[in-house]
Amino acid sequence: MQPVLQVALDFLNLNRALKVAEEALSGGVDWLEAGTPLIKSEGLDVIRELRKRFPNATIVADMKIMDAGRTETEAAAKAGANIVCVLACASDSTIRECVEAGKNYGARIEADLIEIKEQDLARRAKEVEKLGVDYIGVHCAIDEQMQGKDAFSRLRKVAEAVSVPVACAGGINSETAHQAVQFGAQIVIVGGAITKAPDAALAAGRIKKGITKGESIVSKFFKRVGQDQVYKVLKEVSTANLSDAMHRSGDLKGIRPLFAGIKIAGPALTVRTYPGDWAKTVEAVDQAEGGQILVIDAGGVGPAVWGELTTHGAIQAKIAGVVINGAVRDTGEIRKLKFPLFSKIITSAAGEPKGFGEIGIPIVVAETRVRSGDWIVGDDDGVVCIPQEKITEVANRAMGILEQENRLRAEIDRGSTLAKVIELLRWEKK
Repeated sequence: MQPVLQVALDFLNLNRALKVAEEALSGGVDWLEAGTPLIKSEGLDVIRELRKRFPNATIVADMKIMDAGRTETEAAAKAGANIVCVLACASDSTIRECVEAGKNYGARIEADLIEIKEQDLARRAKEVEKLGVDYIGVHCAIDEQMQGKDAFSRLRKVAEAVSVPVACAGGINSETAHQAVQFGAQIVIVGGAITKAPDAALAAGRIKKGITKGESIVSKFFKRVGQDQVYKVLKEVSTANLSDAMHRSGDLKGIRPLFAGIKIAGPALTVRTYPGDWAKTVEAVDQAEGGQILVIDAGGVGPAVWGELTTHGAIQAKIAGVVINGAVRDTGEIRKLKFPLFSKIITSAAGEPKGFGEIGIPIVVAETRVRSGDWIVGDDDGVVCIPQEKITEVANRAMGILEQENRLRAEIDRGSTLAKVIELLRWEKK
């Protein structure tokens, strides 16, 4: 079969899904997928409405069936689905029931290999093929994508093991869609790279071109990175995006930028000192590596533990910025130097270099624990701290939030409001 482009409509609101579906079809999408979140949110009326609006489209119901195979397949098929998805990790009896129900009601069955262990992929793919499924899906889950993983290594193993068409999903964009085909996918499933694009038709067209011509088409967004590329992402996203990605946590409350337009990102070197004792802050400048950000806990009070002369040294040491839970002075000169600095207090009074404190130990700033090696990001909204072991996931999730906001902004700018676009009243907690 010719490669098929399928869009995954993983929305919570039907109206938004329908708008994107229309755009995506006009851009060259072949199949429409009612995503699992959409079906859970809106029910099988999603399928009915898609069938009503797009009578000639192939509609995939991503039911992720795990039990009651006959009942759920029948319900989706009667609602208008052409293809119904069951999890390959379901029991053989459930998959058989899906296949039998599909035959009775004119629906094809796809078995999704999500969460099947790497070493079991080929075996389970062959087993579900023998059970009679029409398609097999190789799926890198969203939460795995945020850790920098993709489905391509799994895809080749499955494509070589079975003869039925194979679908591939998981972070695919215009740069990588052609690779899915090269690795053996006949069905290329794309979600955010279309559904989060300000112009879904344009995005779909670019991806379809990449598939049909076998070429990579550069994309700024819709890419998930590994740890070696997180810095680039952190410079692109905002602290607001990052806070959202961490479930509204990580912000260093009360710490503000010295001037507008600052953007910093880098690993922390922590300093604990006593109020007004600037000895350890000066020593830390000599110990810091280029690109690090000094995070200084001076108890959130004055006198100043940082000033102009220390700033000159920090610039020579190529320190990326300073965050002070305490006071700074000489701010006029620091602004002229354009050195990125965030602090809680500005004062004219300096303390004395007594030498109390430590460098490189865990500190707590405004109820947030900061360790050396944790990542610090600062901008006009303030500063957030990201635990080093979560940096890849948080960076990718923040980029996903930025992409989602780009789509929302486009919908609002077409003559709506945020409340209307997201149907706010409907989602208020009862």
